[in-house]
Amino acid sequence: MADEQDNETPETPEAETPEAEAPAEEAAAAEETAAAEAPAAEEAPVVEEETPAAETPEAETPAAEETPVAETPEAEAPAISEATATPVAAPAEPAEQLSSKERRRTARSTHSGEARPARSSEERHAERLAERRAKAVARRARRLQERVKRTAKRQSGAATPTEQLAPVHAPVEGRRSVRQGVVVSDKADKTITVRIDFARRHRRYEKIVRSSSTLHAHDEQNDAHEGDTVRVIESRPLSKNKRWKLVDVLERAR
Repeated sequence: MADEQDNETPETPEAETPEAEAPAEEAAAAEETAAAEAPAAEEAPVVEEETPAAETPEAETPAAEETPVAETPEAEAPAISEATATPVAAPAEPAEQLSSKERRRTARSTHSGEARPARSSEERHAERLAERRAKAVARRARRLQERVKRTAKRQSGAATPTEQLAPVHAPVEGRRSVRQGVVVSDKADKTITVRIDFARRHRRYEKIVRSSSTLHAHDEQNDAHEGDTVRVIESRPLSKNKRWKLVDVLERAR
């Protein structure tokens, strides 16, 4: 019994000790809860203060973004139009110098639109045929118009004869040469052979050099005879060798 009492006596204080310590633990837990709630309460107003600060830039951000968005197209619009207009006008100068193949290549390189859809060989052939037909129609219309113009011009010219223009190379008669010589032969019919004598001084030695030449002249009446002194004038070609005509007989032979 004594042992049981000894065993029970220490158990009582052990049971009482936790009951006595329970309020202490509850107080510590309350303090920890208060300490945990205190910073939460302190942080709450900070969050409330940060909230309007975060909302303020959100409200101002679209206003700031809208301003450049509205101004950007207005400021860049003329620049874009000028940039697009400049390359269109620039290739006009070398268009005459470049070949058709180079012009097509340049046009394709400057093309900024969407790519054409893929086509089959039959579709491409059909497009070529349609383009050829359109060109043939335009060509036929142009030729018909030119034919009508030519017909109208021909009819107007027949109705009102135009003035004859002076020829570019008018038949102008120049000064014909006249020679004087002695008849050396009159055997041919209507033709005489005339000897023309020349006398000139030598350019270096200053000696009188005499020379002569013969020509054939036309004598229509067979008036001149051998030994006569005659005057002949230049004329058109009358035969293979005759280029002169008899003007008159200056002196008869004795």
